[in-house]
Amino acid sequence: MTEQNHPASLQPLKDHDVQRVLCVVAHPDDMEYGTSAAVAAWTDAGIEVTYLLLTRGEAGMAEAPEEVAPLREKEQRRACEIVGVEDLRMLDHPDGMLEYGLPLRRDIARVVRQVRPDLVVTANFEFEAYGGLNQADHRVAGLAVVDAVRDAANPWVFRELGEIEGLEPWQARAILVSGHPQPTHGKQVDQRQAQASVDSLSSHDAYLEHIGDHPEPGQMIPEILRGGGEGLGVEHAVAFRVHAL
Repeated sequence: MTEQNHPASLQPLKDHDVQRVLCVVAHPDDMEYGTSAAVAAWTDAGIEVTYLLLTRGEAGMAEAPEEVAPLREKEQRRACEIVGVEDLRMLDHPDGMLEYGLPLRRDIARVVRQVRPDLVVTANFEFEAYGGLNQADHRVAGLAVVDAVRDAANPWVFRELGEIEGLEPWQARAILVSGHPQPTHGKQVDQRQAQASVDSLSSHDAYLEHIGDHPEPGQMIPEILRGGGEGLGVEHAVAFRVHAL
């Protein structure tokens, strides 16, 4: 998820020569809270974007997990189609019980080496986020992403990825954290891309219905994007905290 920000000033995100972006989050729908507008802008520009979901979101609804997992995958695939993402990858780490550790870092590092992204995007993993205490999987996911991106560049960490799986080390250019309370950069998006983000969140209709009192995507997402736009001096933007590598 991405929270609304009204930063005083943001730098434009330098992505003119980016070819590939990898987005790594814990659950289906985590990319859809405004960040997917940046994804739509990237795919419009011909940039390849891959989504890696660490869980299938199976513990996020009232129904049994074996019923929820395929439903949430279907909704996520529909969301991906809306913003031009063709490469969706989902791991089978348990929803609600995501554990930080070497297995998770290895799984993420493997995909980093496979995709070879210029930028890696993840969501806010601060302890306090989104108006309250951040969910456990979000905190674990973000920390694991940061460490795994660096692991992927080190040939002596997870040596089996290179020596057995034939995956060469890869150094991403930067990690982008969306929804951070202190963003540094903004990615300008146009009206069509903002609407694509609204539609991508709306595609998770069963999940939103389960929540019940969820804000209307058509009101919530533009408000988030206007907050980023204020910091960048444009109408709409996605705000990120950028960590250069």
